[in-house]
Order: sequence, then structure tokens, then C-alpha cells
Amino acid sequence: MSIYLVGGAVRDLLLGRRPCDYDFAFSGEPEAFLAAREGARVVGTSVRVCLWRGREYMPLHENSLERDLAARDLTINALALAEDGRLHCHPLALRDLRDGVLRPASPSAFLDDPARIFRTARFAAFMPRFRLAGECVALMRAVPDEALRTIPAERVGRELFKALTAPCPGRFLRVLDEAACLRFWFAELESASDVPAGPAPWHDGSVLAHAAQLMDAMSGDPLAVWMALCHDLGKISTPPEMLPHHYGHEKRGAAPALKLARRLRLPRAYRQAGVLAAEEHMRAGLLLSMRPGGQRDVLWRVHRAGFHASFWRMVDADGGFPLSGEAGRRLDVLRSVRLPEEWRDKGPASEAKLRELHCAALSALGGKQPIAGAPLPEPS
Repeated sequence: MSIYLVGGAVRDLLLGRRPCDYDFAFSGEPEAFLAAREGARVVGTSVRVCLWRGREYMPLHENSLERDLAARDLTINALALAEDGRLHCHPLALRDLRDGVLRPASPSAFLDDPARIFRTARFAAFMPRFRLAGECVALMRAVPDEALRTIPAERVGRELFKALTAPCPGRFLRVLDEAACLRFWFAELESASDVPAGPAPWHDGSVLAHAAQLMDAMSGDPLAVWMALCHDLGKISTPPEMLPHHYGHEKRGAAPALKLARRLRLPRAYRQAGVLAAEEHMRAGLLLSMRPGGQRDVLWRVHRAGFHASFWRMVDADGGFPLSGEAGRRLDVLRSVRLPEEWRDKGPASEAKLRELHCAALSALGGKQPIAGAPLPEPS
């Protein structure tokens, strides 16, 4: 029986990176693997994965190393390192690693497992210097709708969740858009590349291009990346006769943001953050032009949700103007306000009194606080 280190760990070693995960495969039958290793046991049902000393070992596909490599997702992952140090690989693996190419390991790779479409988009987000092979997009496009629908929601959501942590997260959307694979799982964005983001001089591209660009700008902060993806979803349903303006899009954006997050089984915090980004990004961008009541409401809502740093970072990048510092200073003023003892524990009356005190504290700063270079209201 032979044991191999396979897949991404070998790829990372060849690229000079430290592997994050280690996957192993073995030749022979699972029963023989279990008999030879004390404490090993089988986990899973559809695939007989063996767990031994905290690591998973899978039998080679059809008990053949050559067939196992051919059955993998991408050529750059179709790699196996034997115990004696010998490297086994797909015929195109080393060339594609050298040239920076994401290529399916076989013509049936995406049909065999449609979730690989989203995995490939995630790899593109993590490996910006790698380009998609010419046939890659065509093979993605060839996967029928019914095959996409059979993917477990958790698998698609997991690939998105990982892509949010990538160096170039916006590429996840760009690849899926190019491959016409936003349908169903990302249905809210399916037509986003056909909708102008807004009139000049505020925008010069599509809603999808703007979202992807803002996602890249938020790299390193997954929650801010997600909010960047969601903030303009309301623009996609703008009536055609209104374009290129998007009046009221912040009101239309909450429902699709929540629907998308629920479909992908994202955590509750991400559901809340997407809705908040859609509903409040316009008011936040006008923070310094609003009356104290409006300032207080957006500042306090974001603070109470626990998204202050990520949200205001996104607002800075979206508007092209640094508001986060001033937002932080004004939030400090609000947080310094203390509700008098006689107004505590009175339910809505306590909340109303606190808001009144907050507005008074902001008014003491001078009310509206426009400063040189502050953004003008976007006409959309």
C-alpha cells in the first residue's frame, strides 16, 4: 500500500508556500488501510474517508493514481507526492503552475462536480496572477441549470466565505459573471454587469464592476468585503426608464441582500451586515451634510450592530472620501452621553430620551459640519 500527499498541499510546496491543509490518499482497499493502522476509523458514508491520527486519508479514485489525478478539479491541484519523495502529476500540472493557468483537469471536471465552478472562482480570487485557460470558461458555461441547482447550499456558501478572505475577492464575482454562473446561487447579481452603476462623474462602469472593485479595496476585512458586495444590490432592480440614476436604491437593496445571505446559509452577522450596508451606505456617505438627528441614527445603528470599523471603511472607499475618522469622533461623543437615572428602564421612552440627548450633543459640535472636499450627494 502506498500513501501520497495530494492536491493543494503539494501545489503550495511547489509554489514555495506553507500549506494550510494536508490531504492524503492511499492505494488499496480501506479495509487494508484500517487493519494496518491502529486507531484508524472510517468517517463519512458516500465516500469512504479514513481518519487516522487526526488526518483524513482517501482511497485513490478507482484505485489508480493516474485516474485519481485525472479526476481532480484543476491541473494545478492534480499532484501527488509519494513517501519516497517522487512527484506524480497531471501532464499539464507543472506547465500550468509555471505559466499561472487555472485549467480543469479534464473536460468533464465541472460536470462531474458542479461545485468546482465556485471553487475555481475562489482560486482565482486567491491567485490573482493566474489566468483562466480558454476552455475553462466554456466548460463552466456548459454546466446546465439543473446541475447547478443540485449543489448543496453549504458548499457554495463555503466557497464564497473563503473568497471573502482572498487578496482579490472581487475576482470571485468577475469569474462567475464571465462564466455565466451567477444564475440561481447569485441570482441577484446575474444582470449586474448590464446595469450602469450610476451617472458620471460618480460612476463609469456597471454595478458588478463597481461592487467587485470595492470588494478588492476591502481585501483583508471579510465582513467589509461582503458589505461591498451587497451595498448596491438595490440598483439592479432600478426601473429602466430611471437609468443611469438609481433613486431609492438603498430602500430596494435590503431584501435581495438578505435573500442572498439566506440562500447561501451565511452566518447571522453577515445577513445583518449586508442589509445594513444596502440601507445605510447612502446616508453614511452624506454624514457631514446631515442634521444631528440623521447623523445620530446612522452612527448609532452601525455601532449597535457591531460593524463600525468595517462599515465606515467601506463607506470611505465607496465615496472616495475619508469619513471614518469623523464618524469615529462623533460616535465617541454619543458614547460619552449618559442617560439620567430617572430615565432608565422606561423602554421606548428611555430610547427616545437617549436619542434626544445624543442629538443635543451633536448639535453642540455645530450641527451640520461640511468640510472642504466633502462629497456632494450622489444623484442616484
